Amino acid sequence: MPLVSVWLVRAALLHLAGGFVIGALLLADRGVPFAPGVWALRALHTEMLLVGWMMQLVMGVAIWIFPRFALRQAPQRSAVTAWLVLILLNAGVVLVGAGAPVAGRLLEAAAAGSFAVHLWRRVAPSGLSAM
Repeated sequence: MPLVSVWLVRAALLHLAGGFVIGALLLADRGVPFAPGVWALRALHTEMLLVGWMMQLVMGVAIWIFPRFALRQAPQRSAVTAWLVLILLNAGVVLVGAGAPVAGRLLEAAAAGSFAVHLWRRVAPSGLSAM
């Protein structure tokens, strides 16, 4: 498994754990109110589970699984785009959770673009090498 995939999956697992903890706090507060400001974490909870966990796990596994035809031709460019996915996606999740949704969504969109650029040349018909 490439190192960037390892870090994407590990970060996804951290988002899963964090999202579960925040969700547990929200549920506990619903039963017995103990913290008046805990519901401000609802957006972070949703963002961590939907984007931080699900999208990041999918991206990490996809980078690992897809064939590496193009890596032989431009390994440095390919590694940069993959690491950008990790950095931009996590920065976007943090910004959206912190209350800056426009900036966070722009970073997440940039991460999706970097992901597409990274995988574009790795998608080829079966039995053919890179073009």
